[in-house]
Amino acid sequence: MDKHPINDLMGTVMDKLREMADVSTVIGESIVTPDGITLIPISRVSMGFASGGSDFTGKHQKDGQASPFGAGTGGSVKIDPIAFVVIKEGIVRVMTIEPPASTTVDRIIDNAPEIVDKITAIVDKKKAEKAEKAEKEAAEEALPEVPAE
Repeated sequence: MDKHPINDLMGTVMDKLREMADVSTVIGESIVTPDGITLIPISRVSMGFASGGSDFTGKHQKDGQASPFGAGTGGSVKIDPIAFVVIKEGIVRVMTIEPPASTTVDRIIDNAPEIVDKITAIVDKKKAEKAEKAEKEAAEEALPEVPAE
């Protein structure tokens, strides 16, 4: 079976869209400031394309003659910068630059790094308190009893 011209048309559009939006479009190259802060840009990439075509038969077309073919295609790539990953003195933060999240799930995702930091701090504090209490109890048990006079 012969390859239909629409296949080539769609393949070309997909190749061009792929060239425009690669991985470095989503996660950009890192930027290091003179004071040692690293910024990594994050973007949202949206793509869309449409393609269509048709074989036409003409009044004067002879039997066995290939039908004329007409086609059209279009594509679009939209790139929205949405955040920067900021690394300063070993601390990593996400700084969003888009409007605030409108849904609960989006807000949770936006605040995930801060939530993890807070939970870690609470767990570390509880561990420290527990260790301190255990040390205090061990010290009290180690003291010899003094007889009452």
